[in-house]
Amino acid sequence: MAQFTSDGLSLAYDDFGPREARKAIVLVHGFSANRHENWKRMGWYDALAAKGLRGLAFDNRGHGESAKPHDPEKYARDAMARDIFALMDHVGIERAHVLGFSMGAHIALTAALLDGGRIDHLVLAGVGGRIFEPAREPEAMAQAMEAPTPDDIADPMLRSFRQFADEQKEDRLALAACSRGPRSPFTPDAVMAIRRPTVVIAGVRDQVAGPPQALADAIPGAKAVAVPGCDHFSLIGHGLFKASVFDFFDGWLD
Repeated sequence: MAQFTSDGLSLAYDDFGPREARKAIVLVHGFSANRHENWKRMGWYDALAAKGLRGLAFDNRGHGESAKPHDPEKYARDAMARDIFALMDHVGIERAHVLGFSMGAHIALTAALLDGGRIDHLVLAGVGGRIFEPAREPEAMAQAMEAPTPDDIADPMLRSFRQFADEQKEDRLALAACSRGPRSPFTPDAVMAIRRPTVVIAGVRDQVAGPPQALADAIPGAKAVAVPGCDHFSLIGHGLFKASVFDFFDGWLD
């Protein structure tokens, strides 16, 4: 298992595809998942390598094989975004494309706001207009992770996240701390500062994300793609998700 250090934490990652590739892409997974579940098992490693891209996928802090602190302060969104740049520094890459899903898209968007000059193209998936809305209950996800069993969680969406975390054998106290991590809300005015080619992709039935067009409209020049038939959980493995990403890539991979 390859590792790099960021903010004093040891984080696990995979480096795949041709090392001599002219372009690299960093994959940032969603909450309660990991690099294998969101990306490798869903065929992204092979698909990106076949396109001639060097791929980098890491386990976010608190997830997978990475360090799992139980202190919410360790999950500040800015710090998690800087993990992307720490990985790029570790492997000696100055610029890369970034693809984030769900929480990973929030992290990728934060990274673009922190240092967009190091990001070539930005893919934000599993997010949409609801990124601008206040969280329903800031403590709700953390409490779902701390509940004795999934049956104790009334909200079906929160129960789904908890069941997924249990299936992945994740550290639920680390995930609860991650949910409580400090972050500033995104606003349309803030994301107007993004000056990277950007695509926002979400499932038509994704009630977590909301319509992708509302977020794309706030980012200058961004494109929106609504994948039919998909909800939040089914998007990641859907063939039309990959097709949408590669359609966006066409023209600059050559």
